[in-house]
Amino acid sequence: MRRWRTIILAISAAALTILGSATASTVPTVAAQAAPLSTKVQLFYYPWYGNPSVAGSYRHWPQGGHTPPADVGADYYPKLGAYDSGDFAGAVDQHMAWIRRSGAGTLVYSWWGQGSYEDKLAPGVLAAAAKYGIKVAWHLEPYGGRTAESTVADVNYLNSRYGGSPAYYRDAEHGNRPAFYVFESLRIVDWTPIEALKATNIILAQTTDTSKVAHFGGMYTYDAIAGATAPGWKSAGDFCAANGLVWAPSVGPGYIDDRAVVGNTTPTLARENGATYDKEWQNAVTPSIGGNPDWVSVTSFNEWHEGSVLEPARSAPPLGQGYLTFEGAYGKTGAAAETSYLDRTRYWVDRFAAS
Repeated sequence: MRRWRTIILAISAAALTILGSATASTVPTVAAQAAPLSTKVQLFYYPWYGNPSVAGSYRHWPQGGHTPPADVGADYYPKLGAYDSGDFAGAVDQHMAWIRRSGAGTLVYSWWGQGSYEDKLAPGVLAAAAKYGIKVAWHLEPYGGRTAESTVADVNYLNSRYGGSPAYYRDAEHGNRPAFYVFESLRIVDWTPIEALKATNIILAQTTDTSKVAHFGGMYTYDAIAGATAPGWKSAGDFCAANGLVWAPSVGPGYIDDRAVVGNTTPTLARENGATYDKEWQNAVTPSIGGNPDWVSVTSFNEWHEGSVLEPARSAPPLGQGYLTFEGAYGKTGAAAETSYLDRTRYWVDRFAAS
């Protein structure tokens, strides 16, 4: 389990027809289906949640010693409640409808190795994404025993096992290559083995240190806190442009992990009713700050433990737990505020596409 680390590093919303209960599938209207998506905006997506109805037990929601379903390891409470990432017809279908509403055309799937829980759920998420015209790239996580050599095997495995899916992301502007973000790439010093993959894959290092990206095909940052100041972004972007690499800085709406990590001293980044998210996006799309990114990665769609979510948070969460809400974001209140960050993402997607 990760996310307790040293930091290293949507306005035209498509209408949705909500059927049934909060966890029922959402069917997009014709307008939503026709709305353009930008695969250059890529949302980090976490498929590690579980509940008894699907997985047989709660997964991740108890983080920090909590007792779901009302009490979960997050400072915001999901609109869908303590959902299961394997509920493909329910929660996952709703996720894809929401991602489409945001205008982002790519999700970056948190993947923890061959045969892992997340690996086993990948086919269902790929199928759901394909239904909504969304593409799937990969976030290679630091599972135990990960090496440069195992990363080569992982990239080959993902391409072979899932590359036939219509949702499998490939960038037409960069040789039709698939994309792999390597989280905490600085844990490994020598990445020479991945050089052989470079011609046919885009493998991104998590850093702005240009001396640490030999053999990689690009750079990203992930850190939602650092996005507020964009340290090293211009230099990293310039380096990528000069060396034929992909630059994908990461923006986020805020950060808070107090309920998930009791006693944690990681700084909190307040959302400021959306001002933080706007500032980070502005940093990314301003050439003198953001260095002309090829893609903008977003931290995150649903990393609930770290409070960096775009996924709707319930406006009236369970009482007595001290949950925060999106109340006031972009001037919205109540249920209208729940989707405020999805809708603001659509705004920034459109701006980025026009830049």
